[in-house]
Amino acid sequence: MCNLMFTGLVNFDENLEIVPEIAKKWEISSDGKSYTFYLRNDVYFHSHPVFGADSTRAVVARDFTYSFNRLTDEKTGSSGGFVLNNVENYQALNDSVFQIHLKTPFPPFLGLLAMKYCSVVPHELFEKGYDFNKNPVGTGPFQFQMWEDNVKLVFKKNPHYYQKDLNGDSLPYLEYVAVQFLPEKHSEFLQLVQGKIDMMASLDPSYKDELLTTDGKLHEKYKSDIQMIKSPYLNTEYLCFYLDSPEPIDPNLRKAMNMGIDKEKMIKFLRNDIGFAANGGFIPKGLPGYQSDLGDVYNQAEARRIISDYKAKHGKLPDLKLVTTQEYADICEFVQSEMTKSGWPIGVNVVDPATLRDGKATGKFPFFRANWGADYPDAENFLSLFYSKNFSPNGPNYSHFISNEFDQLYLHSLTINNEKDRVEIYKEMDRIIMNELPVIPIFYDESTTFLRKNIEGFQTTAIDMLDLTRVRKK
Repeated sequence: MCNLMFTGLVNFDENLEIVPEIAKKWEISSDGKSYTFYLRNDVYFHSHPVFGADSTRAVVARDFTYSFNRLTDEKTGSSGGFVLNNVENYQALNDSVFQIHLKTPFPPFLGLLAMKYCSVVPHELFEKGYDFNKNPVGTGPFQFQMWEDNVKLVFKKNPHYYQKDLNGDSLPYLEYVAVQFLPEKHSEFLQLVQGKIDMMASLDPSYKDELLTTDGKLHEKYKSDIQMIKSPYLNTEYLCFYLDSPEPIDPNLRKAMNMGIDKEKMIKFLRNDIGFAANGGFIPKGLPGYQSDLGDVYNQAEARRIISDYKAKHGKLPDLKLVTTQEYADICEFVQSEMTKSGWPIGVNVVDPATLRDGKATGKFPFFRANWGADYPDAENFLSLFYSKNFSPNGPNYSHFISNEFDQLYLHSLTINNEKDRVEIYKEMDRIIMNELPVIPIFYDESTTFLRKNIEGFQTTAIDMLDLTRVRKK
């Protein structure tokens, strides 16, 4: 929803390329540490009484200074302050020029700025005591209209929005957007089928078999009224070993597990062919650096041999439990079944989401299911999970994997501005991960959006951001 209301200096296009938004252009210094943004002069905040008789005003560079100060202010308590961790300082040089200086070069930095955390907000609302949660004001294509908790959220067209289509017509096309909050997942499916809602952006197990065939196609009876849009989604689902546990799992057993899971079968029968079997590395399908054949080929016979050899040498197999939440219990039970066939019976422990979050951050669980979705479309975002300085709980390295070779490559990649050269380093880093296997990637995700047939102009991206700017209803 924030993507409908707020904009920042830059954004992603449908191909995940960085494109201008409030900044019409920018310059990067030769040392990669200074970014100078030149702002448009026709971007206005949403109408609000706080702006007085004019009801709005133009965005100026000082608004980004204020917004970034708020993002990093401990009193705000933003979960997105990390995006500016590498920023030395920032300043408005005048109304139309905003400059950022980094502590060290970071080639994916523009991707960080495209995150919604870096959107611009008006200082007047906070200074005059408005509750921003109840009066959100941004610069996006839609503006806030009303929100009734657990019932409905309504946006209306922003008449001041600067973008136009190729014919010179104002965007967005839609006058209003209403988001309904429904008590049960099955309810949204029924309302979509009955034509009471136009869009459903999820696929819940409670109705997936009713809606889709086992090969991921719409059932024939729904094709006349509903369209389905599928797109790679930059999210890797994986099994994680905590390598700092008192008795970490032997690398050969980790390899056997990776070989012993029929990931293609799992995707077909448990997810109705939504997603892609993780036969590559940790970098997901759709992101530069992805390698389709990096992982071990499914070979249960070889997995059984490795496990048998380990048992013969050590006398017994580790007692291992895979910790997960109820939402992914079927996936983990499939892994359990595959390991039983391979000669290594493991357990499955279902806990609530909060317990899993705490346990994986503190090292309580030696083995658990997890996922990582892209904050920005650069493989660094995924590979940072294995950099030794990012150990949990202060970072995302939940496995506590450490490799001097990996660390050196990671740091070297941050000095390379040429994307093609950087991607080659990413590939080598991913090869190290798949050789050591601190994690076992099981599938790369895919977004599914279901629309009524009278909706046109809808597009999605691999980071699954909702954009209704060019959507029409026939």
